Amino acid sequence: MSATAKAYPRRWRRPATMIPDPRWRYGIYTALFVYLVLAVGSVEVNWMRVWEGLDRGWRFVQGFLQPDFTSRWKDISAGMIESLTMTVTATVAGVLISVPIGIGAARNIAPRAVYYVCRGIIAASRALQEIIIAILLVAMFGFGPFAGFLTLSFATIGFLAKLLAEDIEDIDEAQAEAVRATGASWWQLVNYAVQPQVMPRLIGLTLYRFDINFRESAVIGIVGAGGIGATLNTAIDRYEYDSAGAILLIIIGVVMFAEYSSSYIRKWVQ
Repeated sequence: MSATAKAYPRRWRRPATMIPDPRWRYGIYTALFVYLVLAVGSVEVNWMRVWEGLDRGWRFVQGFLQPDFTSRWKDISAGMIESLTMTVTATVAGVLISVPIGIGAARNIAPRAVYYVCRGIIAASRALQEIIIAILLVAMFGFGPFAGFLTLSFATIGFLAKLLAEDIEDIDEAQAEAVRATGASWWQLVNYAVQPQVMPRLIGLTLYRFDINFRESAVIGIVGAGGIGATLNTAIDRYEYDSAGAILLIIIGVVMFAEYSSSYIRKWVQ
C-alpha cells in the first residue's frame, strides 16, 4: 500500500463543530429552544381577529383571481406612471451621487479623510429604512412624488455606494500598479485601472437597484410619498380587492420584466 493511501482515513468522522464540548452544545440548544417557546408564548394572539381575518383574506384572494383593471384604470395608470417616473429619476440621481461617494469610500484609492467622510455618508444612508425616510420627507415636503423621489435617491446612495466601494477594494492591484508605474495621475488611475474592472458590476447593481426602487415606490406610497402604493392603499381601504389584485398583478409584471431585462443586459455587458 502506498504512502498516499495510508494518509487518508478509512472511517468517516464527523467534522468538528464550533462548540466541541457536547454538554455546552446541547445546553445552548436547550436554552435557545426554551427561549423560542417563551417568545412564542408571549405573543398575544386574538384568535377571534384571526378567524375574521381569514374571511377577509379569502375575499382578497378571490379579488386577486378576478382582477378588475377597468373600474379604477385612470387612477392605476396615473399611479403607475408616477411610480415609474420616481423610479427612473431616483435611480439616475442616486447612481450619479453614489459613484463619487463609492470611489471616496474605497480604502485603496481614497485619502483617509475622504474615506471616513464617504463611509459616514454611506452609514447614515443605510441606517434608516426607506419607510422611515419617507415619513420624515412627507412631513417636510408634503404628500406627492417629490418626497418619494428623495427617499429612493437617498436609499440608492447607501446601497450602491457601499457595494461599489467594496468592488473597488477588491480590484486586481496588479493592473493598478501597472498604471501607477506609468506616472499616471489619480484620475487616470481611476479611469484606466479601476473603471474597466468595476463597470460591469456597476451596471448590474444599477439594474438591480432599479427594480428595488420600483418595489419600494409601492411601499412608500402607502405613507403618502406618491406612486402606485397610494392607489393600492386606497383600493384596500375601500375593500376593492379586485382592483387591489389588478394593481398587484401589474407590479408583479413590471418587476418580472425588469428582472428578465436586467439579466439579459448583465449577460451582454459581461
